[in-house]
Amino acid sequence: MSTKTDAIAARAAGATPARRRRTRRRYLTVAAFMSPWIVGFLVLYAYPMLASLYYSFTKYDGGKAGPRWTGLSNYRFMFAQDPNFWLSLRNTIWMVLVSVPLAILLGVGSAYVLTKPRRGRAFYRTAFFLPTMVPAVAAAVAFLFLLNAGGPIDRILGFFHLPQPLWFFSAQWSKPGLVVVGLWGVGSTMIIFLAALLDVPAHLYEAADIEGANAWHKFRRITLPMISPVIFFTAVIGVIYVWLYQQGFESFHLGYASAMAWMLFAIVMGCTLVLIKSWNRWVFYQGGFR
Repeated sequence: MSTKTDAIAARAAGATPARRRRTRRRYLTVAAFMSPWIVGFLVLYAYPMLASLYYSFTKYDGGKAGPRWTGLSNYRFMFAQDPNFWLSLRNTIWMVLVSVPLAILLGVGSAYVLTKPRRGRAFYRTAFFLPTMVPAVAAAVAFLFLLNAGGPIDRILGFFHLPQPLWFFSAQWSKPGLVVVGLWGVGSTMIIFLAALLDVPAHLYEAADIEGANAWHKFRRITLPMISPVIFFTAVIGVIYVWLYQQGFESFHLGYASAMAWMLFAIVMGCTLVLIKSWNRWVFYQGGFR
């Protein structure tokens, strides 16, 4: 009996290295297929992030002299001496609080409308999504023309004897103008919400009809809870601009721009953590809240 047990144990011990070799080959195969992404991530994401973290503690203008270590001077200047940082931060918060909810409302509204037509659905969905395909530069140039002083929008407003603001030259109207430009590309958000709406089980609406629920009750009690994970996802990714571009690519204060980038990263992470901590109160998955 002991001889048989020893033989079984020996066979198992002999098979273990073979299984390990097979497992190792599988891992190497997976790594080989993933290597383009891994290399791209390391070169295009990981290295620039670590380099910008180093540059944030230096004075660097991109010249041959290279970065010069200055410690926390960029961060001290940011908080204590740069008034434009706080102004840009307030503008960023304003943009987030206004543009993100508007993008969600417009995305949900347009997606909900596109679930209703029985004819021409493909045409309407394509028409709503097409603006997203326009390159960002082309869309910006088009809106500069439309919202320019004396442009088509101002002429239409003047025809109805309404105020004609200087959209991109007025501190009061520049942010609403940028929000309008941002909402032009809401088609990508609309597609996400459309997929979520089409995924809502039809039997829930049928049960609501039997109970006598109206359209608002069905939207409030069924549609919104069922697409709340998508709303959560859109709210998390729908954040942020700053004065970063001007400092980095106009003034070539690359060290200070890197410090601002990491401060922006900290702010984004803070906002994301707040959303993640609160999601179990309003995000619903089938089977209950998570």
